[in-house]
Amino acid sequence: MKSGKERVVATTILGIRRGGKAALGCDGQITIGERVMKHNARKVQKIYNGTILAGYAGAAADAITLFERFEAKLEQFHGNLRRAAVELTKDWRMDKYLRRLEAILAAMDRDYSLVISGEGEVIEPDDGIVALGSGGAYALAAAKAYLDSSKLDARTIVRKSLEIASSIDVYTNDKIIIEEL
Repeated sequence: MKSGKERVVATTILGIRRGGKAALGCDGQITIGERVMKHNARKVQKIYNGTILAGYAGAAADAITLFERFEAKLEQFHGNLRRAAVELTKDWRMDKYLRRLEAILAAMDRDYSLVISGEGEVIEPDDGIVALGSGGAYALAAAKAYLDSSKLDARTIVRKSLEIASSIDVYTNDKIIIEEL
């Protein structure tokens, strides 16, 4: 690495909503530089009394900090996903400490799918699919194909799409974890 600092390439995250359900999944691999450091990392979880799914890509310590801040915002705004996301990004942009965090969050409930970034963005994808990380584009393409051509449920589409991403992207493995609402 040119900077002397090894880049953490930490995941592939994919979430979709279908048939009244939401599913968010991740691979389990954490890679630092050219080394696989962990195979079974859990980078997705249910939060706010099990009503919201959240996952992260990026540096784990940074992401945990953001999860904690995001959960506090969800409590403050009584589980209102969109409002909590906007308020988190406001803090993220204005706080000197938070601005240095290297992570991006995906958050979903049964109605909304959001990508929350440190650049102050809250993005609600048109198709409701959230995809992050090094294999995100591969998983996204696979999920779109499954959504258009099959009657598979959300969980199955997430699993199959992450499996495809793991077969293409060296920073994504097939130790898949999925949470569902």
